Amino acid sequence: MSHTVEVRDLRCVAIIGALADERERPQPIRVDLDVDLDVEVVGASDDLDDTVNYAVICDVALEMITTSRFVLLEAACDHVARAILGVDPRVRAVEIVVTKLRPPIPHDVATVGVRRRVGR
Repeated sequence: MSHTVEVRDLRCVAIIGALADERERPQPIRVDLDVDLDVEVVGASDDLDDTVNYAVICDVALEMITTSRFVLLEAACDHVARAILGVDPRVRAVEIVVTKLRPPIPHDVATVGVRRRVGR
Protein backbone atom coordinates (compact mmCIF):
# COMPACT_ATOMS: atom_id res chain seq x y z
CA MET A 1 0.00 0.00 0.00
CA SER A 2 1.18 3.51 -0.63
CA HIS A 3 0.21 7.11 -0.14
CA THR A 4 1.46 10.51 -1.18
CA VAL A 5 2.53 13.29 1.13
CA GLU A 6 1.82 16.64 -0.54
CA VAL A 7 3.55 19.94 0.13
CA ARG A 8 2.14 22.93 -1.70
CA ASP A 9 3.39 26.47 -2.06
CA LEU A 10 6.59 26.14 -0.03
CA ARG A 11 8.28 29.49 -0.58
CA CYS A 12 11.81 30.77 -0.26
CA VAL A 13 14.23 33.24 -1.79
CA ALA A 14 17.13 31.73 -3.70
CA ILE A 15 19.67 32.20 -6.45
CA ILE A 16 18.52 30.18 -9.47
CA GLY A 17 19.13 31.26 -13.02
CA ALA A 18 21.50 31.74 -15.90
CA LEU A 19 21.20 35.50 -16.39
CA ALA A 20 23.77 37.75 -14.73
CA ASP A 21 21.13 39.48 -12.61
CA GLU A 22 19.78 36.12 -11.42
CA ARG A 23 23.29 35.02 -10.40
CA GLU A 24 23.67 38.06 -8.13
CA ARG A 25 20.23 38.65 -6.64
CA PRO A 26 17.99 36.09 -4.95
CA GLN A 27 14.47 35.78 -6.29
CA PRO A 28 11.23 34.32 -4.91
CA ILE A 29 10.80 30.61 -5.59
CA ARG A 30 7.90 28.26 -4.96
CA VAL A 31 8.30 24.50 -4.46
CA ASP A 32 5.52 21.91 -4.71
CA LEU A 33 6.18 18.30 -3.77
CA ASP A 34 4.41 14.95 -4.08
CA VAL A 35 6.33 12.36 -2.08
CA ASP A 36 5.18 8.79 -2.79
CA LEU A 37 5.67 6.46 0.16
CA ASP A 38 5.58 2.71 0.47
CA VAL A 39 3.83 2.26 3.82
CA GLU A 40 1.34 -0.26 5.11
CA VAL A 41 0.28 0.69 8.61
CA VAL A 42 0.13 4.46 8.89
CA GLY A 43 -3.64 4.79 8.46
CA ALA A 44 -4.33 2.22 11.14
CA SER A 45 -1.51 3.18 13.51
CA ASP A 46 -1.99 6.97 13.45
CA ASP A 47 1.71 7.21 14.39
CA LEU A 48 4.10 9.78 12.91
CA ASP A 49 6.92 7.22 12.97
CA ASP A 50 5.00 5.19 10.36
CA THR A 51 5.20 7.92 7.73
CA VAL A 52 7.58 10.66 6.64
CA ASN A 53 7.38 13.92 8.54
CA TYR A 54 6.53 16.67 6.05
CA ALA A 55 8.40 19.24 8.13
CA VAL A 56 11.59 17.26 7.49
CA ILE A 57 10.78 17.13 3.77
CA CYS A 58 10.38 20.93 3.78
CA ASP A 59 13.65 21.39 5.66
CA VAL A 60 15.54 19.26 3.13
CA ALA A 61 14.00 21.05 0.14
CA LEU A 62 14.65 24.53 1.52
CA GLU A 63 18.23 23.73 2.50
CA MET A 64 19.02 22.42 -0.97
CA ILE A 65 17.29 25.27 -2.85
CA THR A 66 18.66 28.13 -0.76
CA THR A 67 22.28 27.00 -0.53
CA SER A 68 23.06 25.52 -3.96
CA ARG A 69 22.84 28.44 -6.43
CA PHE A 70 21.54 26.39 -9.35
CA VAL A 71 21.71 27.69 -12.90
CA LEU A 72 18.77 25.61 -14.15
CA LEU A 73 15.41 24.84 -12.59
CA GLU A 74 15.88 21.30 -13.92
CA ALA A 75 18.99 20.86 -11.79
CA ALA A 76 17.21 22.27 -8.74
CA CYS A 77 14.37 19.78 -9.23
CA ASP A 78 16.73 16.85 -9.64
CA HIS A 79 18.91 17.64 -6.63
CA VAL A 80 16.01 18.38 -4.29
CA ALA A 81 14.13 15.24 -5.34
CA ARG A 82 17.21 13.05 -4.82
CA ALA A 83 17.84 14.61 -1.41
CA ILE A 84 14.26 13.81 -0.39
CA LEU A 85 14.68 10.22 -1.63
CA GLY A 86 17.54 10.01 0.86
CA VAL A 87 15.36 11.06 3.81
CA ASP A 88 13.74 7.66 4.24
CA PRO A 89 13.97 4.32 2.39
CA ARG A 90 10.15 4.21 2.24
CA VAL A 91 10.13 7.16 -0.18
CA ARG A 92 9.56 5.57 -3.60
CA ALA A 93 9.40 8.65 -5.78
CA VAL A 94 9.28 12.43 -5.62
CA GLU A 95 7.48 14.69 -8.04
CA ILE A 96 8.68 18.26 -7.68
CA VAL A 97 7.80 21.56 -9.27
CA VAL A 98 10.17 24.50 -8.83
CA THR A 99 8.65 27.80 -9.94
CA LYS A 100 10.08 31.28 -10.40
CA LEU A 101 7.42 33.66 -9.12
CA ARG A 102 8.86 36.68 -10.93
CA PRO A 103 10.58 35.33 -14.04
CA PRO A 104 12.99 37.75 -15.71
CA ILE A 105 11.52 37.51 -19.20
CA PRO A 106 9.86 40.17 -21.36
CA HIS A 107 6.53 38.34 -21.63
CA ASP A 108 3.23 38.54 -19.80
CA VAL A 109 3.48 35.37 -17.71
CA ALA A 110 2.61 34.81 -14.08
CA THR A 111 5.28 32.19 -13.39
CA VAL A 112 7.68 29.78 -15.06
CA GLY A 113 8.71 26.44 -13.66
CA VAL A 114 9.86 22.90 -14.17
CA ARG A 115 8.16 19.67 -13.06
CA ARG A 116 10.23 16.52 -12.61
CA ARG A 117 9.58 13.05 -11.22
CA VAL A 118 12.49 11.11 -9.71
CA GLY A 119 12.16 7.56 -8.40
CA ARG A 120 14.34 4.85 -6.99
